[in-house]
Amino acid sequence: MNAACDFLPPHSASVRTLAEWLAHTERLHAQTIDMGLDRVSRVRDAMGMQPSFPLITVAGTNGKGSTCALLASCLEAAGYRVGVYSSPHLVRYNERVRIGTALASDQQLCDAFAKVEAARADQPLTPFEFGTLAAMQVFIDAALDVVVLEVGLGGRLDAVNIFEPACAIVTSIALDHEAWLGNTREAIGTEKAGVFRPGKPAICADPDPPSSIARVARDLGAHLLQIDRDFSVRHEGDRWSFSMADCHWTEMPALKLLGEFQYRNAAAALAALASLDTLLPVSASALRQGIKMATLPGRFQQVALYPLVVLDVAHNPHAAGELARNLRTQRCSGKTWAVFGMLHDKDVAGVIAQLAELIDVWCVAGISEKRGASLQELQSFLSGVEGEVNGFDSLQEAFLAARRRAHPEDRIVVFGSFVTVGTVMELLENGKGHFQPG
Repeated sequence: MNAACDFLPPHSASVRTLAEWLAHTERLHAQTIDMGLDRVSRVRDAMGMQPSFPLITVAGTNGKGSTCALLASCLEAAGYRVGVYSSPHLVRYNERVRIGTALASDQQLCDAFAKVEAARADQPLTPFEFGTLAAMQVFIDAALDVVVLEVGLGGRLDAVNIFEPACAIVTSIALDHEAWLGNTREAIGTEKAGVFRPGKPAICADPDPPSSIARVARDLGAHLLQIDRDFSVRHEGDRWSFSMADCHWTEMPALKLLGEFQYRNAAAALAALASLDTLLPVSASALRQGIKMATLPGRFQQVALYPLVVLDVAHNPHAAGELARNLRTQRCSGKTWAVFGMLHDKDVAGVIAQLAELIDVWCVAGISEKRGASLQELQSFLSGVEGEVNGFDSLQEAFLAARRRAHPEDRIVVFGSFVTVGTVMELLENGKGHFQPG
């Protein structure tokens, strides 16, 4: 065992708890993020890990989670046993590994972590690399029919990309994670398109993609299908339709996922399923049932009324702009309160700029983890906004204060990071966030 693991409890790896395994993965590598496929590929090969089921890989700046949810829901409605690997989680780690609508159990995850540990020897892995291998082991052990994989960061060098997809999707390309992916859409597009494969469908749902998407697809020999060129979505009111070549699905049911951009995500999912029809046939009735049932926590999720509480994980300017559009289309006769916390390596100023004119009162707190922005940092970014700004020692206190002060006609918008939304979601789940408004 290498020195980094000396802190581990003395009992057998097979009886470690999930919390102990997660703590273990945090100590195996000096960096939380270390882009590259060599380490994780070596451990994959040592495990003899060869999924026998088809994979669909989903990359993109925003919209990955929604697209994964739509794909999984349609495939489940068609009768397939579906796995979904996504990140990050909101409340509990198990959310990252799902089989159907069920979260992987602690035991399933611990068993998979033990298999990864046995195979890696002294090979350091980042937490995401370790978790990606463990997730795939859970899916293999469950003998699933199909698995949907959400890329964690970028695409080309993301751990998910060690697996060969039958189809790959890029949902959108915007500036985010510039330290790792580059500071232009062209550079970021190159990284995200790295999930494409020779001869396989490569779906792009960005209506104005950088030229790098087409270039990478061409260089790899992937079959690029571009929204508004090779497939399209049209909607009026709650009804919408999808077209691609000889495939025309009309009178599709209303999406539970709110926002104009969600139609592009739905179109990407349908384009992928249409492309895989001979491998994974899905009937029109199953598609409609899957679309109707698809949901995803934390994406303009309305969890309470009087005042309305909206949870949205928007954590970059592109996502914040979509959140602002949703808020503008929603009537509110009272004030809009923000419960806000972000990571310091995100574009805090850009997110605030998208939403500042819509927020009357800011309730702000720092995030107490390595990448979290402090309260002081956030307050400095908010120094020029017109709305009232209030600082708190924790996100829980920020939300509880907003609930106490808000009137029934007001709305509270919780956003800025998965940590921010997850913290409030856990508070609500525990029954501590429900008040009569003051």
